[in-house]
Amino acid sequence: MKGKKMDPDSVFKMTGAEMAQYIDHTLLKPDANRAALDKLCEEAILHGFKAACVNSGWVGYVAEKLKGSNIAVCSVVGFPLGAMCSPAKAFEARQAVADGAQELDMVLNIGALKTGDLKAVEQDILAVRHEAKSSIALKVIIETCLLSNDEKVRACEIAQNAGADFVKTSTGFSTGGATPEDVILMRKTVGPQMGVKASGGIKDFETAAEMIAAGATRIGAGAGVTIVSGAQKLP
Repeated sequence: MKGKKMDPDSVFKMTGAEMAQYIDHTLLKPDANRAALDKLCEEAILHGFKAACVNSGWVGYVAEKLKGSNIAVCSVVGFPLGAMCSPAKAFEARQAVADGAQELDMVLNIGALKTGDLKAVEQDILAVRHEAKSSIALKVIIETCLLSNDEKVRACEIAQNAGADFVKTSTGFSTGGATPEDVILMRKTVGPQMGVKASGGIKDFETAAEMIAAGATRIGAGAGVTIVSGAQKLP
């Protein structure tokens, strides 16, 4: 499913179970506690979501809760600003993988990109890629709401050159989230070889389906249960 684009007509006819395989069920709030993480894991197993995405400090706990299931454990790295030094991101990635993460969603160095220091942007991604063996899916969050279209294209190209598996629209913690227009641009830039993850502001089935029709192959959302439930309500 990494780079496969679905027929738009088919997207809106997906069942809840089919939609669930696109969803990274997400909880990244700073006040998330064990009870909230328990609920996230229970929902992920019940609905068969693709992954459960959490902050790195919770990876070990969530990995234990999801042991024996088919739900991947996803950790964010350098979240949500992407402005920490590369060795810090690399350490966080290494620890997350050691704790059981099978996927990593890292935030690109946005300031370096906007400064025009493209080498620093690439080296930052490479530092994390080095800590994530090929079996670990690496997604690079480019934070589209802060970028011009030219910067979005450059960010995608750099992530692809650095060996990332996905480019991702947003953290959901900045000034905007995913849009179909950004997903179309990102898909056009990376081609079918990479995944495109849409995240930020996706709260219902129709919005998720629009992102998939635009070229997204993964959806990041805290509203996963609402999204899959919405499939059953469509005519």
